[in-house]
Amino acid sequence: MAPSTPSPEAAPEAVNPLAEGLESDRRAPPCALVVYGASGDLTHRKLAPALEALAADRRLSPNFAVVGVGRTPLSDEEFRARMLEAVSKPSAAWEALVGGFRYVAGGYTDGPTFERLREVLDEVDAAVGTDGNRVHYLATPPDVFAGVAGALGEHGLNEPGRQGCFVRLVVEKPYGRDLASALALDDAIHESFREEQVYRIDHYLGKETVQNVLALRFANAIFEPIWNRRYVDHVQITVAESLGVGHRGGFYETAGALRDIVQNHVLQVLALTVMEPPATVDAKGIRDEKVKALRAVDIPTHDEVTIDVVRGQYEAGWVEGEEVGGYRQEKGVGPDSRTETYVAMRVDVDNWRWAGVPFYLRTGKRLPKRVTEVSMEFRDVPHLPFGSKETRGLGPNALVLRIQPDEGIALRFGAKVPGQAFRVRSVAMDFAYGAAFLEETPDAYERLLLDAMVGDPTLFIRADEVEQAWKVVAPVQEVWTDDATPLARYRAGSWGPREADRLLERDGRRWRSP
Repeated sequence: MAPSTPSPEAAPEAVNPLAEGLESDRRAPPCALVVYGASGDLTHRKLAPALEALAADRRLSPNFAVVGVGRTPLSDEEFRARMLEAVSKPSAAWEALVGGFRYVAGGYTDGPTFERLREVLDEVDAAVGTDGNRVHYLATPPDVFAGVAGALGEHGLNEPGRQGCFVRLVVEKPYGRDLASALALDDAIHESFREEQVYRIDHYLGKETVQNVLALRFANAIFEPIWNRRYVDHVQITVAESLGVGHRGGFYETAGALRDIVQNHVLQVLALTVMEPPATVDAKGIRDEKVKALRAVDIPTHDEVTIDVVRGQYEAGWVEGEEVGGYRQEKGVGPDSRTETYVAMRVDVDNWRWAGVPFYLRTGKRLPKRVTEVSMEFRDVPHLPFGSKETRGLGPNALVLRIQPDEGIALRFGAKVPGQAFRVRSVAMDFAYGAAFLEETPDAYERLLLDAMVGDPTLFIRADEVEQAWKVVAPVQEVWTDDATPLARYRAGSWGPREADRLLERDGRRWRSP
C-alpha cells in the first residue's frame, strides 16, 4: 500500500512536451494499457478508435498492448475481434497490435481477477515487450472506482516492479457526486496511488479548440491587454446539445445537467478563460493557475442560488425538423422526475482582473443545435459620434471562441456599410480551423490517451481542482434537494426556459444566439 499522498501543490509533475520540443516527435513508450470495463460502451465507441488512430499515426510503440478487464466472459480471441470491430477501417498497424491484446474476465474487486491480471501482465511483458510500464484506465461505472484502485493496491499492482518503470491510474468522470463523495474517492484512491500517478480525465480538455484558449490569450499581444474588467462587459459560456438523453435516461436521473456538465466541462472552460498567465508552460504552471481561477469564483449563498441559478427540464417539441418527446417520456425516466436537463447561472470571479464582470453559464439538452462556445462581449465606446439612425445595426464588439462543432474564432466589430449614406453596422471577421490548417484535428481521447502514456498531466484534473469545482456547485445542490425549488419547463428546440432569459434581462443584457 502506498503512503498518503502529499499536497497536490508539492507533487512532482511531468514537463509539458510543448515546452520542450516539437509535438510531432511525441511517441508513447512501451506499455500495457489495462482497461477496466473493456467490454463496455466507452471502450467500443471512444477508446478503441482513438488507439487505432494513434497506431495509424505511429504514435504507439510496437511494444504496446491492451489488457481488457471486464465482467463479461470473453476469450482473448473474442476480445481482439471486438477491438477490431470497433474501428470501421482498421489500419495494418492496428491489426498487428491487436494480435497481442489479452482479456481477463472477473469481478472488479475479486481477488482472483487481480491475481490472474498479474499473471497476464507478466506474460505480456515477456511476449510483447511492454517493459513493466502500466496505465490502468477505469472505464467502469463510478461506483467501483475506489474498489478497483484498492484492489490494485492490495495485489501490488499500484507501484512499478522496478526502477525506471511507471504505473499510472486514469479515472473517468464523474469524479464523485458531490463534494463529500469526491473527497472520499480521493482518500480511497490515495491509499494506493500517489497524486502524481492519478490522471483524472475530462475529454473536453483534450479538444484542440479548448486548448486554443491558452494559445489565443498568451501567444497574441493584441488580446491579452483587453482580457480584463476594463474592457470586458460580460462573458457567456454555452454548452448546448440538440440530442436528448436517449438510452441514458436511467443514468441521467442520477446525474442531471449540473453534475454531468456544469461541475466539470463548463467550469473547466471557465477556468481556462479567466486564469492568469502561468509562470511556466508546463503541467504545474497551468494547473496551478486553473486552481487559483476556480478559487476566485464566488461561491453563492443559498439565497443567491434562488436568484442567480435557473433549473430547467425539456418538454416535447421540434428539434432539427423532427418532433421529439419530453424528458419525462424518455425511457428510464419517472413521470414526475425533477431532474434538470438545463442549467443557467450567473457567477462572479472575485479577483483583480475580473471583479464586477458577470459570467453567464448555460448548458442544456434538446436545444436548437449542438454548440460549445465562449462569447466575450466588450464595453461600449465612451462616446459614439454617430446618430442612432446611422448605427441602427451596430452592436457591441465581441470575441467568440467556437469550441465545437464549427471550430474557430470570430471577432465582431463595426464597419461602414457601402453606399452614399454613412451607416455603421456590425460585421464578423471569422477564422475557421478547417480552412486554416491542413492537419486533421485529433479526437480528444487520442490526445489524452497519448498524454497518459507519455506522462504529461497538463490536460488532466488535479485533486484540488476537483475539490474546488465541487465547492462552486455545492450550494446549488443543497438548495435543489428541496422539492419545492422551482423547475422551469422549456420546449425542445428552444434555447431554454424564459427564466433563463430574465437572468440576463435584469442586468440589461441578453443571451447570444449562436
